[in-house]
Amino acid sequence: MGKSMWKVPLSDLTFGPEEKEAALRVLDSGWLTMGEHTLEFERRLGEALGTPRTLAVTNCTVALHLAYAALGVGPGDEVICPSLTFVATANAALLTGATVVLADVLGEHDLSIDPEDIARKITPKTRAIAVVHYAGYPCDMDAIRAIAAERRVAIVEDVAHGPLARWRGQALGTLGDVGCFSFFSNKNLAVGEGGAITSKDDSLHSRMRLLRSHGMTTLTLDRHKGHAFTYDVVEAGMNYRIDELRSAIGVIQLERLPEGNRRRREITERYHTQLASIAGLQLPYKDFYARGAGESAHHIMPVLLPEGVQRQAVMERMKANGIQTSVHYPPIHQFSHHGASERVRRDGLDRTDAIAPRELTLPLYPRMRDGDVDLVCEALAASLR
Repeated sequence: MGKSMWKVPLSDLTFGPEEKEAALRVLDSGWLTMGEHTLEFERRLGEALGTPRTLAVTNCTVALHLAYAALGVGPGDEVICPSLTFVATANAALLTGATVVLADVLGEHDLSIDPEDIARKITPKTRAIAVVHYAGYPCDMDAIRAIAAERRVAIVEDVAHGPLARWRGQALGTLGDVGCFSFFSNKNLAVGEGGAITSKDDSLHSRMRLLRSHGMTTLTLDRHKGHAFTYDVVEAGMNYRIDELRSAIGVIQLERLPEGNRRRREITERYHTQLASIAGLQLPYKDFYARGAGESAHHIMPVLLPEGVQRQAVMERMKANGIQTSVHYPPIHQFSHHGASERVRRDGLDRTDAIAPRELTLPLYPRMRDGDVDLVCEALAASLR
């Protein structure tokens, strides 16, 4: 189903002639694989995040796998992550041979991972905690960092929803050991497929650079420029490189990101105002800024439907009105594979089980007009009658 069938789609690209021109410059250059545009994208993204240890990769899933691999996660280890997240957060850990321990959410007001549940589920086998900054809102990183420091486990930040969001002034993705970003086509910074990974120290950064490209000591670009004539392979790595086309588009998208995030916040605030009067409808994060601890990237607009309402019926009514909606997310422990796997622990997820069937995601993207927001709110109110 294409965009044309929707009066208001769930998401939309913020592209202009600049992205097209950037792509054409790459085609005209004759160099498509990872090269100078990627280096520029990494440098600019690192400057925006406040860290020079930034690598562009082909998507966020490989960033997560790269993170776990670089941290030495493997068979016999455990990784704690929320069940209310996209399945890649868990799958990347499972692919290392580790066991995934699923944690509960805080509650209706905050759909992030519960630090107290993390503390309850840590064992001597825990190697890493994967935190997901759901919808672009920071998790309680003070509490999570304290737990990780006390138990000497690593923190992997899944920042797919949160580019340029902050916790106490520091960019998400730079608060843990490794940060993983997504530039999928529905993300705040979109290149089609793409991602990035950041690290807290030089040794992790160097290891991930090697693992990103087959464990080779020099890259094709180095040999193309005559800086090297051969290479050694010092570790069994993967090919997780990004290409020049996506990196060039990423540079332009990065320039748009601050304004895009600002507009997303305006739209979210309008939603919260317009929807506040609907009986039984819960608005997660509506009091987020009152806490004064962070800044969101406002990637998606989640609401919790009133108790007893059939979500599928609401989504069908919204569709009939030309409004696209979605669900973020079906909990991981309810999938066939993860629900049966011996390497997935799924106990103590009562809040996730209660909240997930009520979650509905409304349209949110920078090019939305105020009138579009009002149309969505009116359609939702009518769908609940």
